[in-house]
Amino acid sequence: MKVRVVIVGAGPAGALLAHLLGRAGIDSLVLELRSRQHVLDRIRAGVLEWGTVETLRAAGLGTRLDAEGHVHETVNVAWDACHLLSIDLRARTGRQMVAYGQSEIQRDLYDALDAAGSPIVFEAEDVALHDLEGDAPWVTYRANGVEERVACDFVAGCDGFHGVSRRAIPARLRTEYVKDYPFGWLGILSETPPLPILMYARHDRGFALCSRRTPMLSRAYVQAPLTDTVADWPDDRFWTELLARVPPEQAAQLETGPSIEKSLAPLRSYVS
Repeated sequence: MKVRVVIVGAGPAGALLAHLLGRAGIDSLVLELRSRQHVLDRIRAGVLEWGTVETLRAAGLGTRLDAEGHVHETVNVAWDACHLLSIDLRARTGRQMVAYGQSEIQRDLYDALDAAGSPIVFEAEDVALHDLEGDAPWVTYRANGVEERVACDFVAGCDGFHGVSRRAIPARLRTEYVKDYPFGWLGILSETPPLPILMYARHDRGFALCSRRTPMLSRAYVQAPLTDTVADWPDDRFWTELLARVPPEQAAQLETGPSIEKSLAPLRSYVS
């Protein structure tokens, strides 16, 4: 098989690239380690910068985004659980942000790729990149127990930190910058009405964030010790801690409820 571009990773980056290439008449093949449903179900970030919104619209992917996304015209910064600064993005920059979950973008992208007949191989195992420094790179993988080989002009690595693409870059050409932070980021999803504002909170007890996915789906975070686990944070403890880190007026507006998803991730900044 021969295609112009092999894309490794069918998350938002890889799927959007495949969509943009297809619109430009350039054929590609996307390889994804996980199943389609796994990619659609995983919970990730949900606030889009305006440049991303414009890119999705220009690519013909704005219909559901515009209908279901929630515009944020302000960023609100709280500190010491008593002060709140509201920054009007539209007045100061002419731009805004939109809350629209990554899983929704992923669904829009897959629908567009399906409609265009753009191929994605899910559960592609043992992906390996070959001859990347030459004029004729090629990629091997295994799908449904069959070994496959694809020749291409370019390989686009869109498979993130844990993927094979970063490691395939020759060591002499790769520089890495890492900063590890001494805390974790505990996030939950709850089927409760979110705050009407997007709010970041700084407190001596730790950072916090109140965001939203839909009018009945809240996304909230608190900074937590790296030594903790999700089991250390039952819902009652999470909400108590979040309420303690935000000003009283916003705390009074917060509706608490059982979480439907909860995760605790260590934080770091990484560039390769």
